[in-house]
Amino acid sequence: MIQKCLFPVAGYGTRFLPATKSTPKEMLPVVNKPLLQYGVEEALEAGMSNCAFVTGRGKRAIADHFDISYELEHQISGTSKEKYLEGIRNVIENGVFTMVRQREMKGLGHAILTGEPLIGDQAFGVLLADDMCINQGGAGVLAQMSELYNQFRCSIVAVMEVPEDQISAYGVISGEAMGDRLYRVDKMVEKPAPEDAPSNLAVIGRYILTPDIFDIIRDTPPGRNGEVQITDALQTQANKGCVLAYKFEGQRFDCGSVPGFVEATNFVYENLY
Repeated sequence: MIQKCLFPVAGYGTRFLPATKSTPKEMLPVVNKPLLQYGVEEALEAGMSNCAFVTGRGKRAIADHFDISYELEHQISGTSKEKYLEGIRNVIENGVFTMVRQREMKGLGHAILTGEPLIGDQAFGVLLADDMCINQGGAGVLAQMSELYNQFRCSIVAVMEVPEDQISAYGVISGEAMGDRLYRVDKMVEKPAPEDAPSNLAVIGRYILTPDIFDIIRDTPPGRNGEVQITDALQTQANKGCVLAYKFEGQRFDCGSVPGFVEATNFVYENLY
């Protein structure tokens, strides 16, 4: 079973300014729960109890959230408000939380490489909290992907179909279909123009990666926007061996954008709150 999940959470969240001037975007609440907590709960459901955060300056609220607040516990102990802490208490009790700082923002590939000391030589999940995924009545996306890893033992990326006018915002894959929802990747392109996209299957923020990805990232030169792209590293891995793409079950909300964040908030309030 995969036991570790990496959370790249060092970004500035500029699309949510001024709220993110002093508050990490990952801590913005979707109704009454921080966005990042939804991701951690998804990882714990998948058996990934070791949660490794790649953070940056101004992100201390993340460490504080996944720790006990003795003052708050004392103030509300025995009151009707104590029930509101049940969810985060369960998370803290069942998870182990470690952190490392990414000193420079050099792309997702660089963020993942920064987390190497926390992961070691084992397969691991990667969850981007901006992509909030909900599968009502079923297993979460990471749990679905973890089952596939147990069968195929290779890197896996989560994909979804996107409209043509949105393709340029994503990494896009093409490959041989291995079933209704599974593809063996032969090509990955980071944010292509619609006319250059190999398909309409876009990569979203869920990955399971084998540990050789770290050496591949180290040898990957900066790509689009001068950043080290995980897409480029995964293309190298696909050329050398095997990378699978999985069209997951569930609904994904782009909480890195204000419209997507509002959509997620409305969905949670109407269906889960």
